[in-house]
Amino acid sequence: MSKRKNQANHEDSDSDSEDTPTFIDVDFDFFSFNATNDYHAIKRLLDQLFGVDAEGLSTHALADLVLLQPDIGTTIKTDGEESSPYAFLSVLNINVHNDNVSIKSLVEYILAKSKGDDAFHQSLSTILRDSQCQVGLVLCERLINMPVPVIPPMYRMLVDELKDAVEENEPFNFTHLIFISRVYKLTPEEEEAMTIAQQQSGKASKRQKSQNSNNEMNDRSPDGVYPFHPEDEEIRKFASHHVIFPYSNAQPRNAESFGLDTAGRLMLVPAAQLTELARVLGDVFQPPGNV
Repeated sequence: MSKRKNQANHEDSDSDSEDTPTFIDVDFDFFSFNATNDYHAIKRLLDQLFGVDAEGLSTHALADLVLLQPDIGTTIKTDGEESSPYAFLSVLNINVHNDNVSIKSLVEYILAKSKGDDAFHQSLSTILRDSQCQVGLVLCERLINMPVPVIPPMYRMLVDELKDAVEENEPFNFTHLIFISRVYKLTPEEEEAMTIAQQQSGKASKRQKSQNSNNEMNDRSPDGVYPFHPEDEEIRKFASHHVIFPYSNAQPRNAESFGLDTAGRLMLVPAAQLTELARVLGDVFQPPGNV
């Protein structure tokens, strides 16, 4: 079922003119989950979300759970309801699905990874044992080239969907939300090389160069850790606990290693903050022309 339409501008970075970047208008349609058509795309996005550890987390069963609740969460498509989603957002009740193989493996995984922060691990262990706590697992992933302004509408719709579900006595009255996301790490040498490459690129417009110059220092992470998705930094501000963790199946890295050094991130957010979080995301990540 179609929910709404959003239009985003993609800048054409291959434009020959630095002064006149071109834009491509793309219509993004928001849909409820479609169990008939969405399984393979949702499974691929879940595999992407969990990186090299995905194989041991039964993402096939996790995709099935997501598709079993079509009224909670959203997919984004560009070619109609029958096409594959480019992004999705959903939340699963860990308490309700604790016998499912994917939730069992994920709870074990999350508890193990939270040990990097003693306070986080203790808090998480407590709420997962407490029958008075209802813990939601927020799953959100998209293709890497999807613009971030498509994300806030999904969160706003999720807030409304959860309210409606609670009014219908469905098990979505959460006390806590667990967010799982991805980060990458850069050494000082990699950061410097990336900065030089950006400065030497002839594809950025003068406007972009000015923005990059003004924000360069602010955008640099003090610990060299960067989110794959910008909205994760806003979500982190609402978290009572968060931790960066290494992937269990990550290959050892050395000076000859190729590709990004990736890791996972866990965030624990009080569920009461979700409405405000959705509002902030909408304020921070507005579509071009709305700022």
